[in-house]
Amino acid sequence: MNTEDEITAKDIQKALEKRTSLLPQEKLRLFVKYYFARRDMYLGILGKNPPPLYVLEIPVLKEKADHFKMAFKDVLPDVAFYYAVKSNNHPDVSRALVKSGFGLDVSSSLELEMALGLDAGDIVFSGPGKTKEELALAAGNSGRTVVLLDSFGELTRLESVAAMNNTTVRTGVRLTNNPAGLWRKFGILLSDLPDFWHAVQKCPHIRLTGLQFHSSWNMTPVPQIEFIEKLGKVLEGMCEEFKRAVTFIDIGGGYWPEHGEWLQPAGTPEGMLRKALGKEAGSAGDHYWVPALPIEHFAENLGRAVKRHILSVTECRICLEPGRWICNGAMHILLSVIDKKAPDLVITDAGTNSIGWERFETDYFPVLNLTRPFMKEIPCDILGSLCTPHDVWGYSYWGEDIQNGDILMIPSQGAYTYSLRQNFIKPLPMVVVI
Repeated sequence: MNTEDEITAKDIQKALEKRTSLLPQEKLRLFVKYYFARRDMYLGILGKNPPPLYVLEIPVLKEKADHFKMAFKDVLPDVAFYYAVKSNNHPDVSRALVKSGFGLDVSSSLELEMALGLDAGDIVFSGPGKTKEELALAAGNSGRTVVLLDSFGELTRLESVAAMNNTTVRTGVRLTNNPAGLWRKFGILLSDLPDFWHAVQKCPHIRLTGLQFHSSWNMTPVPQIEFIEKLGKVLEGMCEEFKRAVTFIDIGGGYWPEHGEWLQPAGTPEGMLRKALGKEAGSAGDHYWVPALPIEHFAENLGRAVKRHILSVTECRICLEPGRWICNGAMHILLSVIDKKAPDLVITDAGTNSIGWERFETDYFPVLNLTRPFMKEIPCDILGSLCTPHDVWGYSYWGEDIQNGDILMIPSQGAYTYSLRQNFIKPLPMVVVI
C-alpha cells in the first residue's frame, strides 16, 4: 500500500519530464565576446607572471559596489552596506570595498583580524559558534565592531567576556528565517525575540542595537519580503523601549548576480535524478539557466516592503550584506594547457583545488582559449592536473583549436572559489591585481 511519502514511477516520470531553461545563446555569446575583446590585457599579465593565476580586477569591484549602492539609496532613506568577506577573502577585495564606502561583514576571528588590519571603521561580526577568544577580540574593538549574536548562550558568553574587559559591546541578534533543516543552526526564532530582549536587560555590558536575518541564493526578493512581513508583525508587539534601542535592521545578502545561475546537465534537478537512476545526466553540449532578477528589482520591492512593514513601526537604518553580487565578476582564473592527450582531451597546469570544490561538474562557465580565440564552442574535456577524476574545468572550450601551451581563461570566478581554495596536491595560483 502506498503512503504519501512513497515515490512512485509516475512521480519519477513527471520529474524527468521537467525541463530547466536552456541558457540563451545570445546571452552566452555576449558574455564570451566581452572577455575575448579584453584578451590582450589578460595575456599581457603573463609576461611577468606565468600561469596559473587568479586575476583580480579592482575597477570591476568598484563599479559593482557603486551600482549596488545606487540601486538601494534611490529607494531607502537611511541605508548602509557591508561586504560579506567570506565570499572572497582576499584582502585587496575588502580594501577596495572599504574605500568605496562599504563596511565589512566578517564571520571569524581570522576575518575580523584582517578587517581591523585594513583599518575598517565599520564591522559586523556574524556567524554561529563564536568562541570566547573571538568574542574577546570583538569586545576589545567594540568601537569598530558590532557583534551579531546568534543564540542565548552566545549572549551569556559575551556578557562574561565584556564584564572581564569592563567594556560595553554593541550587538544585534540574528533571527532565523528558516527554522527547519540545516538552516536552523543560524540565529534565534522570531518568536523568541521578546525573551531575548528580556535576557539582554540582565546583561549590563551588552547594548542591543539591531536585528539581522539572511536568506541565501536569492534569485528574486520574495523570500526576504516574506520574512520582512513576519518581522513587521512581531515589531508591532514589542515594547517602546525595544523600538527605541533598535538603530539598525540588517536584511542580509544572498543576492544572485544578474546573469543567473548557469548549469551543466548534472546540475539541473532532472539531470540529478537521471544520474541517481544510473543514466547519463544529459548532453554536455547543453547549458542551462536559472534566471535572476536585476538588483534594481530587488531594491524597488525590498524598499517598498521595508517602508510598509518596518519603517512604519520603528525608525532605523537598513543594512545590506552583498557578497557574491559584488565580487563574482571581479576575479578570473588563467591556466595553460600542459598535455593534449587526444583531440577532445587536455590536461591543464592548474587543478580545481584552486576553487576548492568540484564546481564545474554541475556549474557551467565558458572556458575561453585566449591564444586561439574564436566565437565557436568545441566539445573537449578540459581537466586539471590533480590525481583525481573529479578535477574538471569544463567539457568544451571557445576557440578555433586547442594545443599545448595555450592560455585558457575561466571568467567570473570571484565568489566562493578563492575563499574555498585548498592546499591539495598542487600549489595554489598567485593573485595578480589589476
